[in-house]
Amino acid sequence: MGSAELKAWRAAERRRLIAAREALSRETLEALRRRIDGHLECGFPGLARGVLALCWPIRNEYDARHLARTLRTRGALTALPVVLARGRPLLFREWHPGVAMAEGALGIRYPIDSRELTPDNLLLPMNGWDLAGYRLGYGGGFFDRTLGGMKAKPAVIGVSLEQARIETIDPQSWDWPVDYVVTERGVYRRSAGRLNFLDPTPDQARNSR
Repeated sequence: MGSAELKAWRAAERRRLIAAREALSRETLEALRRRIDGHLECGFPGLARGVLALCWPIRNEYDARHLARTLRTRGALTALPVVLARGRPLLFREWHPGVAMAEGALGIRYPIDSRELTPDNLLLPMNGWDLAGYRLGYGGGFFDRTLGGMKAKPAVIGVSLEQARIETIDPQSWDWPVDYVVTERGVYRRSAGRLNFLDPTPDQARNSR
């Protein structure tokens, strides 16, 4: 698939997947969010330590703010990404209720003057995902560029819905795979270039960095 064809195909898939997610009712989304929260809390106790970066939710994405509130009571610091300019890596600024915010592209809110933090863990929403661990985002390449340039990389946990799984995103050299995917079904861990589903048994709790 040529670059122009790939770009057009990804754009069409993005529209299709977002439309399917936006068609879900508020009640369904809340139930799915609670299930995902439960898998993250049980499967990744390390999220309560260090710095957790999350994304401001848009277009019916998983809303990590509820989990972030819980984790802050256990000692975590939480941060949101900030876009400096197109083509540049993101930075992460501390976020909690009360921090001064602004609204950027796509209606995404971000902190404007809080301290910069380096995330230990990153919750990354995905419009689509495949079993090789690659993510279909919004096409700007911000997270791929940021992760590719970080010396100390966070554990990257993609968060999405089972209905958003596709056969492949046809990954390119610049695409960055996630370490885990969490859906309403449970947790997938990437190993040897493929995601493997982890049975949610008590002795399989995973500690993230």
